[in-house]
Amino acid sequence: MTVEKVDIGDAKKLLEIYAPYVEKTAISFEYEVPSVEEFEERIRNISSKFPYIKVVEDGEILGYAYATSFKGRRAYDWSVETTVYVREDVKRKGVGKLLYNTLESSLKDMGVLNLNACIAYLSGDRKDDNLTNDSYNFHKKLGYDLVGTFHDCGYKFGKWYDMIWMEKMLGKHGENPSEVKFGKWDLKNA
Repeated sequence: MTVEKVDIGDAKKLLEIYAPYVEKTAISFEYEVPSVEEFEERIRNISSKFPYIKVVEDGEILGYAYATSFKGRRAYDWSVETTVYVREDVKRKGVGKLLYNTLESSLKDMGVLNLNACIAYLSGDRKDDNLTNDSYNFHKKLGYDLVGTFHDCGYKFGKWYDMIWMEKMLGKHGENPSEVKFGKWDLKNA
């Protein structure tokens, strides 16, 4: 498996990975699968500032990850939101971990200090056909801590879902931090 930069030409393949998350799960709160053109625009916008990467094996894309602005205000420059999607048939084979480790290394090199993940979540002992807490468990294993819960904030498939925020710190938060090098990222091996 190798980690590579995503380019616009990958949009259709990435959308094939993402579509089942929209159609069959509450992992994504989108109701409709975006068009290829919309996905191309998302790739263009995100990769102009942040890492947008994929794992490839034998010419096939197995998963992808990226970071986006946490909030639009200047004071949030050192914080990002992270996202990862893995092809359904290769879950639990190290693809997500490889993507996140590489993403974190690239973001740290850019000067990012805070990683934030927004995750659909089942509270208590609830069981659901459209959601497990696998994403929570994945992030926890990678060193993310739970920092907040929003109850019944997402409605999909006729049910209400909680949403949690998890965070991971990449560095120290001192006075006068270095500017984040937006748009200046390279693949950094984890």
